[in-house]
Amino acid sequence: MSQSKRERLRDLIARESLLTGSSFTLASGKSSGYFFDMKKTMFHPEGASLVADLIFEAIKDDKDVAYIGGLEMGAVPVISGVCMRSWPERPISGFFVRKQTKDHGTAKLIDGRLEPGKSVILLEDVTTTGGSVMKAVEAVRSQGCTIKKIITIVDRLEGARANLAKEGLELVALFTRDDFAQQP
Repeated sequence: MSQSKRERLRDLIARESLLTGSSFTLASGKSSGYFFDMKKTMFHPEGASLVADLIFEAIKDDKDVAYIGGLEMGAVPVISGVCMRSWPERPISGFFVRKQTKDHGTAKLIDGRLEPGKSVILLEDVTTTGGSVMKAVEAVRSQGCTIKKIITIVDRLEGARANLAKEGLELVALFTRDDFAQQP
């Protein structure tokens, strides 16, 4: 991973996305004194570019993987950025898993580009216990796909790695909460 890009992204996340000074409810239902609002970084021009570059660098040598995806909403901008970054060097298509099946149109749970039976990498913006990404894991496995690994931008170090390992899944984090000055 390019150290200067990693440092720039860490600084951007700390400045734009790390919120403190309040009580926040996490997707896991737990309360926390800090929160990573990653949309602030993922929709920042440099942040979007750095996230896409660093994740693409981490996955481009996984030659058996042609698809990346994740759970809506947090993973969608990451998936889009990495798909765009992959062209033309090593094209990787993307998909996302809805939290609920659409009640109109195609009524899909998985949307975008995913071929059943393939090897995939799942992406997340922030991981706490791994519960959110497991919704995507279940949907992708129901398509006969194999999950090569899960990549998160920030792992809060609150059990996700161990919980996912119980499911035979590897979690790779660009950063952990320990990379930021704010500690729980």
